[in-house]
Amino acid sequence: MKTFFTSESVTSGHPDKVCDQIADRILDAILEQDPKSRVACEVTAVTDKVHVMGEITTHARVNYEEIVRKTIADIGYTEEGHGFDAHTCKVEINLHKQSPDIALGVDRNELLNSGAGDQGMMFGYACSETPHFMPLPIELSHALTKRLSSIRQSKLLPYLLPDGKAQVTVEYREGKPTRISTIVVSTQHQNEVSIEQLRNDIINHVIYPALPSDMIDGDTEFFVNPTGRFVVGGPAGDSGLTGRKLMVDTYGGYARHGGGSFSGKDPTKVDRSGAYMARYIAKNVVAAQWAQCCEIQLSYAIGLADPIGLRIDTFGTERWDIEKIQAMIEKSIDLRPAAIIERFGLRRPLYSQVACYGHFGENAKEMPWEQKDLAKNWKNQIKK
Repeated sequence: MKTFFTSESVTSGHPDKVCDQIADRILDAILEQDPKSRVACEVTAVTDKVHVMGEITTHARVNYEEIVRKTIADIGYTEEGHGFDAHTCKVEINLHKQSPDIALGVDRNELLNSGAGDQGMMFGYACSETPHFMPLPIELSHALTKRLSSIRQSKLLPYLLPDGKAQVTVEYREGKPTRISTIVVSTQHQNEVSIEQLRNDIINHVIYPALPSDMIDGDTEFFVNPTGRFVVGGPAGDSGLTGRKLMVDTYGGYARHGGGSFSGKDPTKVDRSGAYMARYIAKNVVAAQWAQCCEIQLSYAIGLADPIGLRIDTFGTERWDIEKIQAMIEKSIDLRPAAIIERFGLRRPLYSQVACYGHFGENAKEMPWEQKDLAKNWKNQIKK
């Protein structure tokens, strides 16, 4: 049986990712000074303006506007005349303290019994398709956008501008990825470059170096800037908003998503810490060879420490009884939010490192939730 699956990724200059990176740099700057801060920071970006809003309770003293402008400059929006740049855009800050009603559920004398900062459900997923236990389409899409950004920053193609995105369609046979059927790359560019040169350059300097050659064949379709022009980009071309690239941040649509975004949220928000834990569990289940793929759902109620739900789905690929897998998970891992924060050291300023190109997989390989430390012990259990 032949099937197809498509995932997309976006560059650091995409308007939504501009907002995610600003939010997470603000979070990191605050946590560096006050690790117990409560942060729920949202960012919007439009032509010539950035708006930072939300709830922050902290003893840290940070210059929000300075962080905004430096983030935009680091991304590459530094030239005037393109509708959005670090030096001339307006920056509006509207922040207030976290609601005391929410804080009631999180602030407890006994640290590990601190409650979840909100209700919600989170999903984590892992599979054996790639060395980093991620679905292949999203890993290939990220490889393209990272290469596209690298080529721009190195000035190898000096006419490239920061905004861009990529999309990869993988053909599966009997559930196994066999070839790339379609590649789409759209990149912002200077007005003077011809579409013929741009398409030739992107194919030769971005697509071929980034993707496995043995998965590209004579029938693979290439689409580079399909409209023929992409000069106006970034927040000048489309408004940006934190949390609007959830599939790009996670599994490329290959697995379910609870709906909560990550960026700009401190780890007491289980949208973030719970999703990281769900991925950690799923990855260790697959790494232990208990199953070829695994999806974990966690669910929490605001103010309660213990999760109200743990669901495991191995899609018929399990090598061990699901009930035994669940019992081993519950025995091995404390799923209370404060315990997750402690286990992964989530009060550190590490979030801006994964604000673009994915919170899981190759891009996040050094992160604590991507480690396979449980798998060795778990792998031995199946033999007993």
